[in-house]
Amino acid sequence: MTRSRSRKVPDIASPWEPFEDRRRARDVKREAVLRVAVHLFLEQGYDRTSLNEVAERLNITKPALYNYFANKEEILVECYNLGQELSEGALNRMRELDGNGLFRLRGLIRGHALTMAQDFGQCLVRIDDRVLSPEARREVRAGKRLIDAGFRAFISEGVADGSIRPCDVKLTAFAIAGALNWIGHWIQPGGDRSPEQIADEMARSLTAGIASTP
Repeated sequence: MTRSRSRKVPDIASPWEPFEDRRRARDVKREAVLRVAVHLFLEQGYDRTSLNEVAERLNITKPALYNYFANKEEILVECYNLGQELSEGALNRMRELDGNGLFRLRGLIRGHALTMAQDFGQCLVRIDDRVLSPEARREVRAGKRLIDAGFRAFISEGVADGSIRPCDVKLTAFAIAGALNWIGHWIQPGGDRSPEQIADEMARSLTAGIASTP
């Protein structure tokens, strides 16, 4: 009986990418959709932006977009989520640091100001969440309440430890958040002050009147 010889498989490049590479490529393309979409939403409004325009900017077909998002609302919700993650990141960092309430509050103000300087952060304040379905709107507003609670918590801590003067915590938090949110409306790329400079000044000026000591 003749034993068959094993044949060496030639080295041929596979047309299929490894799973990790495919997933990474998908994430990159998905992020590109979000960045183009949020720019258009801010530039011309959510209602006036179509998926066809998003696809044209990306040089792909509209059906190709459905590989990443089911519809325009899903894109907007994800833009909101990315903006929310930026502010939540600042909140979580300040929670982990040692310091009094005033120190934490100033750090959160700075982080939120930097968020408002970015497209996804501006999306939170310049696009009315009432365009969303009730379920999606509840999800977005729950995230916004989390940041408001963070401002109130740090102000309360400051009052308790003496670094912040006694004040109406709720109204003070509203005033600070309102001032910061307006950054998303007036900031311009390439302005005379960098986002970092704006954030530093906001952290100083918005706490000057409530700090117990200069």
